[in-house]
Amino acid sequence: MNKSSLAKKDRHNRLLEKIKEDPFMTDEEIAEYLDVSIPTVRLDRLELGIPELRKRIRDVASLNHQKVRALHADEIVGELVEIQLGVSGISILDTTDQMVFSQSKIVRGHYIYSLAESLAIAVIDAEVALVGVANIKYKTPVYAGSRLVAKAVVRQIRQRSHIVWVFIYFKQKEVFRGKFILVSIEDNETLVSNRE
Repeated sequence: MNKSSLAKKDRHNRLLEKIKEDPFMTDEEIAEYLDVSIPTVRLDRLELGIPELRKRIRDVASLNHQKVRALHADEIVGELVEIQLGVSGISILDTTDQMVFSQSKIVRGHYIYSLAESLAIAVIDAEVALVGVANIKYKTPVYAGSRLVAKAVVRQIRQRSHIVWVFIYFKQKEVFRGKFILVSIEDNETLVSNRE
């Protein structure tokens, strides 16, 4: 093997290790890590059969949606990339121009809140979970094109009451945090009879 093919093989090995370690890295981040161009990363991914970021996220999310009891997959805001029912979860939301105020280009708060709320409900190991109390804080404005990473942790469970903290980050900087007190309702028949 010549020197360039050894370098390519080494780069491929490093790329595979990095994607295994963090499957949500963008091509730009990988290019910076490997010190190569973005087109080189894309060619390497194609050669190695590594799908683009959106497909990697969708694949992981589809596996996790099946674990959630309190929400259907289409009710979860963002892509659910990791979940341990009753313990923790991680969700990702790519913000778009349709989510912003037209004048300021800042993402509307209800999108950020919905990401946090749906993740908090998803991590609860219950058939039905409702938000009883939410104490939230928006820390920094978020703009279109930002990839938000929400992390939820179940802090306490008392009978049917669950305390869940959700932190949302943009590039490892906290932009939102919320403490949710959720109530689980296990008897779905009670819900149906109350509606009638």
